[in-house]
Amino acid sequence: MYSVNYHRASSVADAAKLVKTGDAKLLSGGMTLIPAMKTRLAAPSDLVDIARIPELKGIAVSGKTVTIGAATTHFEVSRDEKLKKVCPALTHLASLIGDPAVRHKGTIGGSIANNDPAADYPAALLALGATIITNKRQLAADKFFKGLFETALKDGEIVTAVTFTAPEKAGYEKFRNPASRYAIVGVFVASGKDGARVAVTGAGDDGVFRSRQIESALAKGFSPASLEGLKLPADNLMSDIHASADYRAHLIVVMAKRAVAAASR
Repeated sequence: MYSVNYHRASSVADAAKLVKTGDAKLLSGGMTLIPAMKTRLAAPSDLVDIARIPELKGIAVSGKTVTIGAATTHFEVSRDEKLKKVCPALTHLASLIGDPAVRHKGTIGGSIANNDPAADYPAALLALGATIITNKRQLAADKFFKGLFETALKDGEIVTAVTFTAPEKAGYEKFRNPASRYAIVGVFVASGKDGARVAVTGAGDDGVFRSRQIESALAKGFSPASLEGLKLPADNLMSDIHASADYRAHLIVVMAKRAVAAASR
């Protein structure tokens, strides 16, 4: 490690001022930033800790409207009973992230702000048609995720919460890397009055994306049977030591079938 200035922000406004200091970075759970600093892939001059800001914590469910504070941990999402009643797929997703240590420290805001191409939450928010709230504006998930580790956030902009309308049905399944538990392929499906939305993580060479082909197939009926015989092209999918693009294309359909089946239980 190296010398770094640490600041504990007392409010979002305080954090917005502090993050303008030098080459400052926001720190929430630190599940990505701290390892990057240890390996010198990141070397901020200042860290602004936002994990203890009360206004960034908590889960609110009002009818079908769900709002989750950015500093809410994966563990808290996975165990919230009100959320589980209206969107059990999201609590299930949170329970699959990393290991207990990661789930108790990592946060939903940190996950989507980092936009790791194999992270779980980006697929959920994209499929749910969620809105990302920052200290400056509100952004539709479709416009928030821009590519590998890239979002629409501007310098000094802070994710404060996410909100969405709970779907009629939703499901999430992923084929996990046995070591990291990141998704080699993860598929979140959501069905509502406007039809099905399907988002894929872990597979795209430009990060999370919606699968229009699976959405079209599910428009004929929200059932695993609607996906029988569907074959997706391997274009624009990743190939690495874990899986080839062709294998990922196959897994997307398999995980989508499982997610639809889970949503229909």
